[in-house]
Order: sequence, then C-alpha cells, then structure tokens
Amino acid sequence: MFALTPFERKSYNLFNAFHDFERDFFGEEKQVNSCKTDIRDEGERFVLEAELPGFDKKDIKLDINGGFLTLSAERSSEKNEKDENGRYVRRERSYGSYQRSFDISGINSEQIDAEYKNGILFVNLPKKTPAVPETKRLEIR
Repeated sequence: MFALTPFERKSYNLFNAFHDFERDFFGEEKQVNSCKTDIRDEGERFVLEAELPGFDKKDIKLDINGGFLTLSAERSSEKNEKDENGRYVRRERSYGSYQRSFDISGINSEQIDAEYKNGILFVNLPKKTPAVPETKRLEIR
C-alpha cells in the first residue's frame, strides 16, 4: 500500500497536501510571473529575447533608470458564462504581472530599441564602443 502513495510520509506536510489539492482541482500549475529570457552576444550588441505570450504590446513597458533596464508586463482577464436568465454559471478573473531588471552599464542606452512579435519581446542592446585613449605630444619648455 505504501508503494502506491505519490509522496514519502517523512517529507509530507500540510502545505504539500494543499498544493497537491490545488494542482489537482484547478488543473496544471500556471506561473504568470515566470518569463523565459535569453541574452545572446552578437559582437557589437546583445540581443535580449523575453517570452511574454498572451501579453498585449501596450501592456509591456521598458524603463531605463540609471544603469538598469527594467522590463515589466501586466495583464488581467475576466471570463463570464451566464445562463439564459443572466445568472452566472461560471465567472473567473485572473491577474498577473512580471518585472525584471538588467544591468546595462556597458550598453549604449541611447540606441536601445525593442520589437514585440508573436509573444516574444526582442531588445537590441548595442555595446558601448571602448574609448580610445587620446595620444598627444607635450611641448617641453
């Protein structure tokens, strides 16, 4: 009988029981706050790709504050199902937000641009060109 239980008794607690109940009752777990982000180095620039499926372009914000680029996205939805008398049969609401900051100290922040296409945000982050030390000859008096 113990081999059929999906957990080990020694590590099982009330929080796990509630988590399992919630997952089984509501279906698969959904994490709105997770956002997969990839950053590629393409020589003269970095390209940041953030997966934000289901977000509208107007709900995504990119802000530069000091040496940080902050990506934030927020959405909400409401589903209503009513019977023929106008009474609710089912009514669901959801809200989710996401925020993440990136250090852009080595980036030319004046030339950053972004595009949102098919649920993916592409941000081009051009690298700062290294300052070439100035050479000059000093006159001796």
